[in-house]
Amino acid sequence: MDLYTAIHRRRDVRAEFTGEPVPDATLRRILDAAHAAPSVGYTQPWDFVLVRDADLRHRFHQHVQRERDVFAAGLTGEAAERFARIKIDGVLESSLSIVVSYDGSRGGPAVLGRHAIADAGLYSVCLAIQNLWLAATAEGLGVGWVSFYREPFLADLLGIPAGIRPVAWLCVGPVTHLEPVPDLARHGWRQKRPLAEALHTDRWTPTQ
Repeated sequence: MDLYTAIHRRRDVRAEFTGEPVPDATLRRILDAAHAAPSVGYTQPWDFVLVRDADLRHRFHQHVQRERDVFAAGLTGEAAERFARIKIDGVLESSLSIVVSYDGSRGGPAVLGRHAIADAGLYSVCLAIQNLWLAATAEGLGVGWVSFYREPFLADLLGIPAGIRPVAWLCVGPVTHLEPVPDLARHGWRQKRPLAEALHTDRWTPTQ
């Protein structure tokens, strides 16, 4: 699969996981791709926690569902109806989860390139996540980023040390298929923004 195909085929997977395991060689390739991401000051501030334990995944899933209820309680009308139809995670359906974390102390105290932009290290972790996601797509796997959680809960659940942030819980595994249209667009939550609306030349110009 070429890069552009992987970019456009990539989806945030929820319901399509088969539950089959990820082959070890495939997992190593996608983790190598993630670890090859660029990073500010070449700090490589990420770590990857592979979560296969059924009890840990079940406890996290329960937490996610509670947070789903918190979000749903703030919705009314059509938004509430649309959200009720949306599946938000594949924690129990996928065979593997990968938690990606950020260590802001790595390479410090003087991180080349981070003195003026404190979040540059966090951006680096997001680049590693994107690399992992595209590599997994090229391998025919699905990835789902779960964001309905509280960082302190996840840090405690996995024993992540103080000062290290869990940035993403990624569900990873073989899938039956990848939907041609993103789930949130299919369910009418939000539609794709045209590229033309995001383009500006020299200075910021208001969109019509």
